[in-house]
Amino acid sequence: MDEIDIRVVDTEREREDVFEVRQDVFVAEQGVDEDLEYDEHEETATHFVAYDADEPIGAARLREPKDGVGKVERVAVLESRREDGIGRAVMNAVEERARARGLESLTLHSQTRAAGFYRRLGYERYGEEFEEAEIPHVEMRKSLA
Repeated sequence: MDEIDIRVVDTEREREDVFEVRQDVFVAEQGVDEDLEYDEHEETATHFVAYDADEPIGAARLREPKDGVGKVERVAVLESRREDGIGRAVMNAVEERARARGLESLTLHSQTRAAGFYRRLGYERYGEEFEEAEIPHVEMRKSLA
């Protein structure tokens, strides 16, 4: 395995790679409707893409829906690479960028099956389970202070 390269997206090619990963994970693998997967925040969010050599293998995006609070969304790693530390590396890059932007905390909606992953990264669960795109989720938060 080559060294994993995680980039903040700034080219059209990188953007296409983000959407390719999300298409594979959310639409093809998990059955999320494309109309739900791609939304009005695509243009304004900060996107991240993970590469192994030139192969896109992971993605995420970061928004700031309210001052000082970032929302991590669309975290995806190709199924064949899920035990390789890619998700952790992507989340580290997102958190690093959030801190550089002066955000105080991060929130996310985790699929319930992924909540343990986020808990290991320091996120705490808030509230009851809910459905998003017909998949059970929980809200999780982490202070960046």
